[in-house]
Amino acid sequence: MKLLLDTHIWLWSLAEPERLSRRVQHELRDSANELWLSPVSTWEALLLHARSRIRLHGSLQDWVANATAHFREAPLTHQIVVAAQGLPIPHQDPADRFLAATAGVLGLTLVTADERLLGLGKIATLANR
Repeated sequence: MKLLLDTHIWLWSLAEPERLSRRVQHELRDSANELWLSPVSTWEALLLHARSRIRLHGSLQDWVANATAHFREAPLTHQIVVAAQGLPIPHQDPADRFLAATAGVLGLTLVTADERLLGLGKIATLANR
């Protein structure tokens, strides 16, 4: 499976893995799966740090390099941006839209605990329940 981690799933996997369901933990450890991360999630993490909602240790450049080292980088393309506008998401959070559209366009499974992102039609999801 090709898994795109939602920002909170990525951050939990780094700092609070006990918040991940057994199924998600299993899939993240399975070496047969590809783990993907969007630069949108990096942006969100840096915003959370700037707002003192999370604490990132060391220089931001080093933290990002270490925290993203084991992931494939999902591109943010014009096609993804256009697809994001057409998603039936009940809120306007651009990060959620970009992550869901990235999963849809690239054929990835979005791993999330966000109920608003589960069941978006053709976008495959793995719920953290």
